[in-house]
Amino acid sequence: MWMLSAQVNGQSLAYRTLLKAYYDTDFPIVYPENEELLQKAVLLDTRERSEYEVSHLQDAKWVGYESFEITALGNTPKDTPLVVYCSIGARSQDIGKRLKQAGFQEVYNLYGGIFHWVNEGLPVYDKIGPTRKVHAYSRSWGIWVKNAQKVY
Repeated sequence: MWMLSAQVNGQSLAYRTLLKAYYDTDFPIVYPENEELLQKAVLLDTRERSEYEVSHLQDAKWVGYESFEITALGNTPKDTPLVVYCSIGARSQDIGKRLKQAGFQEVYNLYGGIFHWVNEGLPVYDKIGPTRKVHAYSRSWGIWVKNAQKVY
């Protein structure tokens, strides 16, 4: 019985607890199952360029973290739904807050980031096409990637 309750949406209790520690309760999140929102939103990858090049969500635009500038969004209307993501959602939440401060009205953080995405069996892409690789950020963070080939 305990084994069943420890896993929800393919994620362990430990992973959900980790996310809870990093996420602000008042910042909106979107789950991978919310296909309607994800299909109409602009997806923004807030990881570093080397992480993005290993793999990213389909059609995601790289905007970075350390080098992030609002100008990366060009003329994107302020009412466009935006979904930000990174490895687990901590960096993307920071960028999401900056986007909201800049006047973007509908900004969501992808729950669990790309780690949760691939652990749910959802596809990621590199410049050639679909891939099974995911940049795991570091060996200590890589423990959370269960359903992809880890790249460091």
